[in-house]
Parts: sequence; structure tokens; C-alpha cells
Amino acid sequence: MRASEENLPPAVRLAVLREAGLSAAPDEGMERFARLVASMLGVPVALVSLVEAGRQVFPGLVGLAEPWATSRQTPLSHSLCQHVTATGAPLVLPDARLDERTRTSLAISDLGVIAYAGMPLTDGQGNTLGSLCAIDQQPRDWSPQELADLSDLAAACSAELQLRIVSRRAQRAQEQVQVSLEHSELMLRAAEDLANTSGLIEVRRRVRDLVSSDSKPSYVGLVLIDGPQFRRIPDPEIAYLPETHNPVFPLDSPLPSAQAARTGRTVIVGNRDTLETEFGRAAAAEWEAAALQAAACVPLPGTRRTLGTLIVGWTTPHPIGVTELAVLTAIAGYTAQAIERAQYLDDRIIVAHQLQHAMLTDLPVVPGLELAAAYLPAAAGDLVGGDWYDAYPQATGSVAITVGDITGHDMHAATIMSQIRSMLRQADVHDDVGPAGAVTAVEQACRQLSLDASGTLIHAHLRAADATTWQLTWTNAGHPPPLLRHPDGQIEQLDQHDRLLWPRVASRSRTNQQRVLGPGDTLLLYTDGLVERRDHDIDKAIRNVAATLSAAPAGQPLPDLISQVTGTMPARPADDIVLLAARIPEPGPL
Repeated sequence: MRASEENLPPAVRLAVLREAGLSAAPDEGMERFARLVASMLGVPVALVSLVEAGRQVFPGLVGLAEPWATSRQTPLSHSLCQHVTATGAPLVLPDARLDERTRTSLAISDLGVIAYAGMPLTDGQGNTLGSLCAIDQQPRDWSPQELADLSDLAAACSAELQLRIVSRRAQRAQEQVQVSLEHSELMLRAAEDLANTSGLIEVRRRVRDLVSSDSKPSYVGLVLIDGPQFRRIPDPEIAYLPETHNPVFPLDSPLPSAQAARTGRTVIVGNRDTLETEFGRAAAAEWEAAALQAAACVPLPGTRRTLGTLIVGWTTPHPIGVTELAVLTAIAGYTAQAIERAQYLDDRIIVAHQLQHAMLTDLPVVPGLELAAAYLPAAAGDLVGGDWYDAYPQATGSVAITVGDITGHDMHAATIMSQIRSMLRQADVHDDVGPAGAVTAVEQACRQLSLDASGTLIHAHLRAADATTWQLTWTNAGHPPPLLRHPDGQIEQLDQHDRLLWPRVASRSRTNQQRVLGPGDTLLLYTDGLVERRDHDIDKAIRNVAATLSAAPAGQPLPDLISQVTGTMPARPADDIVLLAARIPEPGPL
């Protein structure tokens, strides 16, 4: 199929694609996604394909023949991924030769593409950048589970692309700041003061201190566009009247600060006498209440739009000269970049939390078994990391439960965790290999994929033995010991364990442990964030958790029990914490 001008991506999409920094060259992260697709779906060819003007490029690929494997690109005449990019929707073909859209594509004859499944890769702003695709060289009916796995991987790959785009934008903004730093000592101070801000309140404080040290104003304020209105960012230390009495106002407000943001031009008010004539009675009344005589309202220029206004006001007449206005304009520029950085960090945390929650399983409803779980993010870093829990029924009637901790407290750890979680589920499709066999299979897959995943985990199968008891089979890869509470409050610590999860270490046999659980028995799995503290004895911490578990009322609902266990933790823990509890309920009264 020949690509026409109508098929070429729009300029805005190409601009976003360039911001991702990926093209016809191998990329470690994208290669990993391609390997995961090939492994999880069992296909000979897997691609991370990004569609540029006139060609598609493969920063991640597995199994593609030469010369394409070396060049890592094809013209659009060889592209099925262009259809995914054009529509923004998945393209699933059991046989590309039979589909009207693709049957004439040179990808069939030159690349050997027969069966194709492609999921869109997006930037989160409505632009489809390419496709994460699985390819077979013979007809294939893609199963719903295969397509669900491919969709999950595409979502994770899209999140990686989005983070790269935002990071490069922030990097370019920082480079622009660096160029302007050379202009004056004040600008250097502005950059130093604002470069390390991590939230809007901190930006607000530092801008006030910075401007006050030079221009000696009576008021320094920040007004930001927030959806359909302007929102004042309150000073954390000084109760300014405009911020307490008029915290929000509409976009069409006559206030000088609103006009500056709407027009993108600085508005200077030289004296209060002209204020009512030029901006209306409401503006004059606000200025009278704040006792302002003069002010400069300087727009905050964001990378894509005006963010709001920097307001600098004086309670005495104050003529604003060209030099002072230039300084305020430069400070407004630095402030805008600091605001975008703060908003980016907030957005990154939101994305991280969404990713983490997307990867945490909704617990299944299992007759004869109670389950509850909790995840508490760390106070530092991305507020996301490598801790996880999982629970799912198996075809044989067993229930698999897992609690694990991949090394790290950032998005990278969360990404590795998601891969390990998916691989363990795949290895655990049939539980005849037991938990130890499933974990061993994951380690073997990590070695084959060169996936540097280290950490600890407990993986267990629960199978109903009869009407009242369950058979627990588990393997421990260097993880803190599970705690088993019996109905009389006695706590048993299940100490048996093997080495930690580390595929680079020579393989050794993993072992399964077994225990019969009866009515009222409660099993608690947890990660080390619950018991590990700097300068604290971990064994003593485990005994403290055991004591809390023992003292809990018999039959207490599991969510309440988990809350009671975590209630002794710091409000903002230094490490992620995951807990998963399982109980065999006692029979009710006849």
C-alpha cells in the first residue's frame, strides 16, 4: 500500500514524536517492551513502531529479518502500524492477506507479516505516535488474553513515552533558563532560588523573597489559570488581603492581572486614580482594600500557553522603569518554568499512582476464603515503587497469592515490578508446577530477556482440602516471614525461605513449603517496609507486628485488621508497604 499525503502524520504529532527522542536506533527500554511482547504472546516478531513522515522506525524490535533489523526502518508501503496511528485504535488481523486495508501491503511479501496485532502508543494528549505490535508469519487467531496482555504492555510503553516527552520538555526549559542566567547577577539568583522548587507553595515563597530583595514591593502575588477561573496561590507565611478575600475570580474578570494573562502582555498601573477608569469599580475596590498605589502585572509565559500572572505591587507611588520591568519580565519567565516543573512533578506523581493502582489487583471473591490487601506508598521519590500484591484464581480451583518487593523506589522499579508480576502470572497459568516452579520459570525468563530484576517475594497457592480446611503451599524468595495467627491468638512465624530473587545468580532449586489452614487461621504477608527501619532491629519489629496481630479481636474484619497493623507506622513511611491477609472463616452458628 502506497502512503499518500493524506496518510502522513500531522505536524503537531510529528513534533511530539521528535520530543520522545526515539528514532531508527535501538533503545534499551523499547527493546525490553519488544522482548516482553515476543515472550508473553509467543510470537517470532515484536516491534515498537513509531510512524514518522514517510517511514516507520523501530527503536525496539525482536525477530525482524535483514536488512530491516539493521536499518530499523521501513517505508510506509511496508507499514501496518500506520493504520493504528491513523485511527488511534487497535488493529487485529488473523491474516493480513485477507483484509481489504492491508492485503496489498509490501509488509506481507517483504517482511513476512501474516498475522498482526497492534496496540496504539499515545502521548496522553490525543496523539498516537505508533504501535506496539505482535507479528506471526502464519495465520493466527489472537486470544482475548493475548490482546489484553498486549494492551497492558502498550499502556506501560505509552507511559514510558509520555515521561520521556515531559522530561525532555523540562530539560529544554531548563536549558533556556541556563542561557538567561548569564545576563545578570539577579537572574543568577533567580535561577538558583527557583531551580530546586518542588511545589507551587515553595515557588510562591521564593518568588516573593526574590522580588522583595530587589524591588522592595509591598505585595508579590501569583495568579494561575485553573480551568474556567483564575486562582491565587496563597503566601504560606503572610495573609495578604486579596488572597483571603478573593481567592478565585473568573477568566473574564476586569482585574489588571486577568487582562495581563489574557493578552500575554504586561499591564502597568501607575496610580490608583486611573484604575477605576481603565479597569472598573471592582478592580479599584480591591486595590483600595489592599492599599495598593502602583503595580506591575507580568504574564507567566509557559511552554505552551500563558500560565497566569506575577503581580508586584507597592503601597506608595512607584514609577516602573525599563530596567526594572525587564528584570520583572525575566523573573516571570523563571517563575513560569518553576511552576511548570512543579506541575510536572505533581502530574508525574499522579501518573505514578495511576500506574501503581492499575497494577494492583482487585482481589477475587473466593467462596470459603477471606482476602484483604493494602498498599502504602513511600513518602520520598515518585511515591511509587516495586512493592506489589496479587491474587487470582487458577483453572484448577486453587487461588494464587503473592507479595513481592522489587529493588528500588521509583518508576523504574514499578515498571520492572509490573513485568515480573505479569511473568509470574503467565508462569502460574497451571499450578501443577507449584509456587517454586513458577518463580523458577520467572527467573529463567529474566535471564533470557536480560531483565535485571532483583528483590524478594512470597508466592503461594491455596487449595480447599475439604469443607473447612485449606492446603497452603508457598515458596519464599528471601522475603520477610509470613505470620500465621491461629484462632486462640497464637502466632506462628513461617521462617522457611530460599535465596532472594536475582536472575544473575546461578540457579539453585527452590522449595515448596506446605501447611494446612483451619477455620479461624489468618495468614499475613507483608513487605519489608512494615518492619525495616534505620537503626531498628528487624526481628524485634516483626515480633511487634506479631504482637499486634495476636492482640486483634477474633474474627475482626480483615481490612480493619490491616489498618490496626499499619496504625503504628509513621504517617509518611520511608519505604513502600504492602500487606495481604487471607483467612479461613470459622463456620457460623447453625
